[in-house]
Amino acid sequence: MSHMLHLAGIESVVLERAGREHVRTRLRAGVLEQGVVEMLRELGLGERLDQLALKQSALDFRFDGASRRIDFEAEIGRNVWVYPQHEVVTDLMNARQKAGAAIFYEAPVQRIDGLEGERPVLHFEHQGESCRLECDYVAGCDGFRGVSRSAIPADKLKVFDRIYPFGWLGILAEAPAATNEIVWGCHDGGFAMQSIRSPSVTRLYLQCAPDENPDHWSDDRIWSELHKRLDVEGMPPVNEGRVTQKGVTAMRSFLAEPMQWGRLFLAGDAAHIVPPTGAKGLNSALADIKVLARALVAHYREGADAHLARYSDTCLRRMWLVQRFSAGLCTMTHQFPGQNPFVQRLQRTDLDYMTGTRAGRLQFSENFTGLPVEA
Repeated sequence: MSHMLHLAGIESVVLERAGREHVRTRLRAGVLEQGVVEMLRELGLGERLDQLALKQSALDFRFDGASRRIDFEAEIGRNVWVYPQHEVVTDLMNARQKAGAAIFYEAPVQRIDGLEGERPVLHFEHQGESCRLECDYVAGCDGFRGVSRSAIPADKLKVFDRIYPFGWLGILAEAPAATNEIVWGCHDGGFAMQSIRSPSVTRLYLQCAPDENPDHWSDDRIWSELHKRLDVEGMPPVNEGRVTQKGVTAMRSFLAEPMQWGRLFLAGDAAHIVPPTGAKGLNSALADIKVLARALVAHYREGADAHLARYSDTCLRRMWLVQRFSAGLCTMTHQFPGQNPFVQRLQRTDLDYMTGTRAGRLQFSENFTGLPVEA
């Protein structure tokens, strides 16, 4: 958002609680919706993306011993791109540094005052000193555990939350992907996924307990489970390689309403969390920012505040659809503890409908490649 405001001639200050290198190198999401790719190109941030990103035109669902692809390019003419989040962040950091942006790293915010007045004040620490920053508006982009959401009075905030009884064991492996497509294994033993980080590095996931100790997973156990859950007859088996990273991610669905209070506007994980199944975390954050930046531009350029007043409603309309898609996929593709055979058969029926009918493929393709952003 800082970059978008800069392009419109609007000054902003970024307060980042972590250090520069932590922000630049932290490994997270890796799939960008088509609308996000188009937005980054429009903002002048597409050069490295166009050189390094891997276009994905289909997703390969594997269940009941067979491969069932959904080719979203063939269905609706849209795609997604594998371009890791730390690369997006690197592009943004480079652009803001080149422009001489005011960015304070290792500057955690302690509290925010005056949100119902005309000049909110952020109290933060930087280089061992207590500091304050007055501003017109505050964009709370500080994640699920940041201070922004807690600045909204508890009696004005409504929270919707679901914690799933499983997590993902994620690994990075020095091995090329067996195919050039994202693969989801919907197996009776649990979900598995093959994604791509580069032509020689694969990102792989296995459903596991949410509190699983990754050290209990030897390389042999990891590869054995990946083969069991992802390999099907007629398709290349998973390529094995040196495991360079592994960790467990818990899964939840979370949404806070409203996404604005006074002169505070929440965006991204500060307002909503989705399970990673649908690859919507980063994409949803950028959708919020697109709405907010354009609303602020309308305020400063035209004196028009209607878009700011509608920010929360605009974002929530889209975000509830994203939650529906992400939670629905999570429920459809994972095995739940104690799940009865009736529910398991319904899961398979949902997968059959989604992959085997035109209506199912269209719905998946439209959601996975990105819903429109009303900005």
